[in-house]
Amino acid sequence: MLFGRKALGAVAAAVMWAFASPASLASQLGAQSINLFAIVDKKDAKVYVFTAEGRVLGAAAALLGLARGDDSADGIGERKLSQIPPAERITPAGRFESEPGRNLHGEDVVWVDYDSGFAIHRLRPANSNERRPERLASQAPGDHRISFGCVVVPVAFYDSVISPLLGKARGVVYVLPETRPVHEVFGIGRTKLASH
Repeated sequence: MLFGRKALGAVAAAVMWAFASPASLASQLGAQSINLFAIVDKKDAKVYVFTAEGRVLGAAAALLGLARGDDSADGIGERKLSQIPPAERITPAGRFESEPGRNLHGEDVVWVDYDSGFAIHRLRPANSNERRPERLASQAPGDHRISFGCVVVPVAFYDSVISPLLGKARGVVYVLPETRPVHEVFGIGRTKLASH
């Protein structure tokens, strides 16, 4: 299935406006040498995985950082989770070179930004008051804001799409901004955007 505006909702509009297609996104941002990439649409609380040519390999809802924003706090990856206040639980925006790895508990994850502790991982058991499974199933994007900043996806999606693809080789993850303009986050001048 090729990338289409209707099929992928809000992410399609953002990507088409800025880059014309996922393939031109990869080309524009220097990702030509990778075999696949992902786009995290924070506004719609979804994750999409593509081949370098722009073919959709999978899509799913995701849990994201509790706080709105596009930048991680300084030194956040060096702190214990209990030391991260709610206002700093942000899923950062930008272009990240991902790599497979393991967290401190030995769980396989995809590190989006290792130094800041930012990863894509499976939904895991948590405090029942957080209602993470219900939030992940909700159609309201605002319900998906609960994580410490990581992108949390359904176990089935992680095991069938993330793990065999981003979990086996390096890739690129583009996290679309929610408070800053796309061209500012990705370092693209408006003149370049106008040509696409």
